[in-house]
Amino acid sequence: MITIDEFMTADPYTLSESDSLYDARKIMTERHIRHIPITDSNKHLLGLVTQRDVLAATDSNSKHQIKSAPDAADRDIMLSDIMIKNISVIHKTDSLREAALFIQSHKYGCLPVVADDKVVGIITDSDFIAIAINLLEQVEVTETEIANETETEIDDVELLEFEETQ
Repeated sequence: MITIDEFMTADPYTLSESDSLYDARKIMTERHIRHIPITDSNKHLLGLVTQRDVLAATDSNSKHQIKSAPDAADRDIMLSDIMIKNISVIHKTDSLREAALFIQSHKYGCLPVVADDKVVGIITDSDFIAIAINLLEQVEVTETEIANETETEIDDVELLEFEETQ
């Protein structure tokens, strides 16, 4: 069984519920991420803030002006006010296949990964796309190798047949 801990992003960026929308937007922009687990000081999961949550909070705060960078108004919105609180998680020793099926069936963008009730990683839909690309590349290499071996075997058989008729 392939486990989550083989493919998850370990030690993801986290924030606390007392951090602001400004902090979340800044990390998302600088680190090119779309999901931030919200934890307490002991790394226990309290919630999750997604890029969609940030955009929705920004939209309601800025009267429909989409901003790409954090500004001072974002400091007034606490993550505790916008975070998703009932979060599904997966354990780091759970099956990668199980996580993929769960993300697909629930249309989630990520699953925080826990061990001993603490956030130790995150696995996202983008991680699964990377895994799929890797698997497709492996299949293509294998198909090419099989095709080359088959051609060599056919050439050898034809050569033997030619030599036998001489």
